[in-house]
Amino acid sequence: MSKIISIIFIILRLALGGMMIYGGIQKFKNLDPSPIEVVEKAQKFQEPGQRNTLQKILYINGMKQTGYFWQVLGICEIIFGILLIMQGTGFIGAIFLLPITLHIFLFHLFLESDEVGELFLTGGYFLVNTLLIVKEYERWKKLVWIKIY
Repeated sequence: MSKIISIIFIILRLALGGMMIYGGIQKFKNLDPSPIEVVEKAQKFQEPGQRNTLQKILYINGMKQTGYFWQVLGICEIIFGILLIMQGTGFIGAIFLLPITLHIFLFHLFLESDEVGELFLTGGYFLVNTLLIVKEYERWKKLVWIKIY
C-alpha cells in the first residue's frame, strides 16, 4: 500500500510540475497588447452583466502592461515546475509553487466563479500542491513546532 501511495504522489508531482511548466511557457507565446488595445477591448464589456469579464481583462492585461510581472510569473512557474519534477528538489518546488497555485485558485474563485470546471481544476492544483507539502511534514515540522521543556 505504501508503494502505491508513493507512486500516486510521484504522478501528482509530475502532473503539477508539467502543468506549471506549460503555463509558464504560454505566458511568452502571445505578444503583450498595447494600452490602447486593452482599453478598446475593455470598452466592449461595460454592461452590468459582463462585470466579471471586464475585471478579468483588466486584471490580466494590467499584469502584462507592467512590462515585467507577467514574464516574471512565467519564469517562476517554469523554474518551480522544473524543481517540482526533479527528484531531489520536489519539496522545495512545492513550497515555492504554493503561493502561485493559491493565486491561480483565488483568481478563478473570485473572477470566474461561474466556470465550475475551471474552479475544480484550479482547486485541484492547489490541493495537490498542499498535499505534496503536507506529505513531507516530518521534514519541516521542526520549523513550525518548538519543544518547550
